[in-house]
Amino acid sequence: MNRYLLLPISLFMSFILSCSSDYSALNDTDKPTIRSLTPAEKELVTTSQNFGLKLFQAINQVDTSENIFISPLSVSMALGMTLNGANGQNYEDMKNTLELNVLSEQQINEAYKTLINLLLNLDEKVIFEIANSIWMRNGYAILPSFIDVNKNYFYSEAKTLNFSSPDAVDIINAWISEKTHGKIENMLDYIHPNAVMYLINAIYFKGTWTYQFDQENTVTAPFYTTTQISNECQMMKITGNWLYYQDDEVQIVDLPYGDSLFSMTVLLPSAGQTVDDFISQLSATDWTDYFDALDYAFGTIAMPKLKLNYKKTINDVLISLGMGSAFGSGADFTRITTEVELYINRVIHQSFLQVDEEGTEAAAATIVELVYKSINSNEFYMSMDHPYLFVIRERVNNTILFIGKISNPVWEN
Repeated sequence: MNRYLLLPISLFMSFILSCSSDYSALNDTDKPTIRSLTPAEKELVTTSQNFGLKLFQAINQVDTSENIFISPLSVSMALGMTLNGANGQNYEDMKNTLELNVLSEQQINEAYKTLINLLLNLDEKVIFEIANSIWMRNGYAILPSFIDVNKNYFYSEAKTLNFSSPDAVDIINAWISEKTHGKIENMLDYIHPNAVMYLINAIYFKGTWTYQFDQENTVTAPFYTTTQISNECQMMKITGNWLYYQDDEVQIVDLPYGDSLFSMTVLLPSAGQTVDDFISQLSATDWTDYFDALDYAFGTIAMPKLKLNYKKTINDVLISLGMGSAFGSGADFTRITTEVELYINRVIHQSFLQVDEEGTEAAAATIVELVYKSINSNEFYMSMDHPYLFVIRERVNNTILFIGKISNPVWEN
């Protein structure tokens, strides 16, 4: 399967924020009513949209996977917590990358908090959950102000853990699994020996279609990965009245969940262009124009059933977007601790998606790993967690006895 369906889904968790403030398109006479967003919340919605699109475009440029699925909201929230510990240029770079430069720190935190409350109580027919946590290596003096601000605004749990314990990785992974209903498993592969803190966001979504697909209408059909190559998929079909838009470039349809306060918006590029070209040319203005152009039309939708898992370390993507100072010697997280100098070593993102006749189940988690700068400049850390070459030799004459490459290590008893 290619990315034709997955662009709108990947931005879904970011754009539900904007959907929460405008329901004028609903044709149901019993429209749900919610409070209006504050100016700071509206600004956070706009910046979340910009960051989400920018993040997805950057990942799409470097990731050759056929399927990409991310939660910009999860990434933004994990980095938003981390932002409360940043200082100086490091703080400004993170704030600009997250597109939050027009808001004060107080406005940012308050907007995150009220939007969390809004999203968690938006639609009683949809399950939507957000959880945040901070995991600290025992023995380090973390500033109480950093913990308090994230507890207050992000509802973060704060836990001290022996990172040297063999169970530490399993304990953190168990928390992520619990908060994502078992959909994100074994996310953290190891704990860096210099790790001081992990900041983690987890999101879970489960919504049933407002108008469900009939399983009897699901058939085996081709899915064209190129104009000449196709794979079989399970294609669902439904006919009805939908919010819809079409021009020479794209077809767009909006599929509601529950009471229509959440939806999946699918953008299908025209056959004359590649999905990558379409993604690269999208702008924030395009999104606004597309949503404004949606209007009700009667038609039939054919959509593949799918299930996927996605995982990526997004350091390079965030660095390319302007956050480089947070990852290296220029990092300044002195609002977390003054005991050691910290920098971000890894930002890991993992997600799950299932789309079927009943509805959609999705989960995502983001881990920000903060480590301390080594006092010994000659110290190194080597993790053979990707393909490597090796030799077995005798050391007197350097005679190579064996040479090999490990691309997929296996162990058999």
